[in-house]
Amino acid sequence: MRAGNLLDALGDYTLEGSPGTDISSISYDSRTVAPGTAFVAVKGFRHDGHDFVDEAVRRGASLVVAERRVDTLGVPLVLVKDTRASLAALASEFYGHPSTLLRVIGVTGTNGKTTTTHLIRRILIAAGHETGLLGTVTNIIGGAEVPNKHTTPESLDLMEMFARMLEAGSTHAVMEVSSHALALGRVSGCEFDVGVFTNLTQDHLDFHGSLAMYRESKARLFRSLGRPYHGQGKRGPKRAVINLDDPSYGFMAGACRVPVVSYSLHEGADFTARDVEVGSGGVRFRVDYPGGSMDVSMPATGRFNVYNALAAAAAASGEGVSPGVIRDALAGFTGVRGRFQVVSGPGDPTVIVDYAHTPDGLRNVLETAREITSGRLTAVFGCGGDRDKTKRPLMGAIAAGLADRVIVTSDNPRSEEPREIAEAVAEGVKQAGRSDFEVIVDRRAAIERAVKGARPGDVVVIAGKGHETYQVFRDRTIHFDDAEVAGELLGNRGEG
Repeated sequence: MRAGNLLDALGDYTLEGSPGTDISSISYDSRTVAPGTAFVAVKGFRHDGHDFVDEAVRRGASLVVAERRVDTLGVPLVLVKDTRASLAALASEFYGHPSTLLRVIGVTGTNGKTTTTHLIRRILIAAGHETGLLGTVTNIIGGAEVPNKHTTPESLDLMEMFARMLEAGSTHAVMEVSSHALALGRVSGCEFDVGVFTNLTQDHLDFHGSLAMYRESKARLFRSLGRPYHGQGKRGPKRAVINLDDPSYGFMAGACRVPVVSYSLHEGADFTARDVEVGSGGVRFRVDYPGGSMDVSMPATGRFNVYNALAAAAAASGEGVSPGVIRDALAGFTGVRGRFQVVSGPGDPTVIVDYAHTPDGLRNVLETAREITSGRLTAVFGCGGDRDKTKRPLMGAIAAGLADRVIVTSDNPRSEEPREIAEAVAEGVKQAGRSDFEVIVDRRAAIERAVKGARPGDVVVIAGKGHETYQVFRDRTIHFDDAEVAGELLGNRGEG
């Protein structure tokens, strides 16, 4: 693509030098630059791309986009106000505005994004729509899984994957949209057709600063609906699907200029679940929707999964999927790896691995586990380092109130001392009036203590890491998979 044509996507910019060259690729990582690359200097959390312009030029960059003047050794320099926004605009232009050629469904919220996106994709696939998926656990393009780095990819990677979805014959893309992605402009080059809101509870305050700012970041998805990104916009309906039972419903609905479809476990919503029955083998409920009702039986259990199923049903219904297809697709859904994943077998105490790493997430998981527990309920969990510290005692207090046995351990301590994090969590347990708990910083030892001390009828919830297969420390990252460790220990229960 001619550099001049590519730069037309930026609108307001200052050019120093002549852009009369062809651009064969775009990059925000100097290590991936090759001859013909347009290098965009983006300031990240750890590194500033402006500090790597010289490396990008040495590797053959044909164009540099930056927010301030840097030495480009004669390579044309494009000065812009915001390189993150420019990266999104350039990426969309370079890949032919792929989001305008797909039906794009974005799901945002503190909890439930992963399961809801997988449910929506499952329903759309059942209806005959080839659908790509972008999310925390995996990305799926053309039916094949693709590794991911973030819940929501950087704008350049997002546009490249959208383009690959189109090449694979996809008509729809469903994706998790994190608050970080919204705040950092990773999706500013994407035109959404449907926005889904699951819930909003405390998380990421280390980044956003306050719950109000966190909420405002989520609302950006809904403010964008109905605003064409490129040209005249896409054909087809635009709408929002919002959880009526969440306190932020009014705020999110108020951000919309498109029709709002509500869902609830109570009365008064467009999609309402009633007669909910939660069991160890799944959940049953009846859904009332505009024009009818249907009975749903889903192997993935938990009241929170009823909310996820309602959100998915409402989103898919708006895409023209019939109630029968929705019902049948839900009936075959066994869950997502690391989301209330049962890793034990017959005759074992029930051991569940879940990604719950927020106060509300932990509460939901433990409440669901309590409903299927005939013996004792054990909670094994910790909190991540370099993240919102205020939620640590809150999660400790929640575990103290809901579990019979509480074992506080480490999560991903990152640059912090694991024991200091655990002690902050333990303080919440103490404040809730509990003294009968344990702090075992070594995560494997904590899981071993819980699993080997469990009896038939007991339930052990290992929370915080879910699908993750690693543990991050200050000086190293090690392989660690909660489900794998629990499975090994269950197999060795009779030994020693």
